Amino acid sequence: MASIQLHKEQIKEHVQEINDAIAIGIEKRAATLGLHTSACAISLLEIYLHVLGKISVGSMIKHEWFKPPKVGQKIAPLAERKMGADFPHKDEIFSLMYTLEEHRNKLIYGKPSKTAIDAVLSSFQKLHQIIKDEIKKYGEEIE
Repeated sequence: MASIQLHKEQIKEHVQEINDAIAIGIEKRAATLGLHTSACAISLLEIYLHVLGKISVGSMIKHEWFKPPKVGQKIAPLAERKMGADFPHKDEIFSLMYTLEEHRNKLIYGKPSKTAIDAVLSSFQKLHQIIKDEIKKYGEEIE
């Protein structure tokens, strides 16, 4: 499947940029961290859902779908409405992606706090590991 290979290449590039930002110093590279964790999270979710057969090749998931739902929100979160698929670890994955999206713009465009930077990096690392472990069960490997 060409789509899975493309996602693997994108993930490899994003992970390399994230690792470079860590090596340089995450406070000095907050924008890089915000951009690449967000983009990589989407590629990770797409490859996972492709492997599970939950989305078709060419389907696109957008980071904007993962704005954290508001407390007491009466309608389902946007990600739920747009995707509608059930899969293992969905709630945990969505929660981690909500954290990434919540801090994304501040990291890219603003002056983020160390707490926000740490939250993004921690959430991304957890998300990456969950999806890496899950797709390995189906014979796929990623960085």
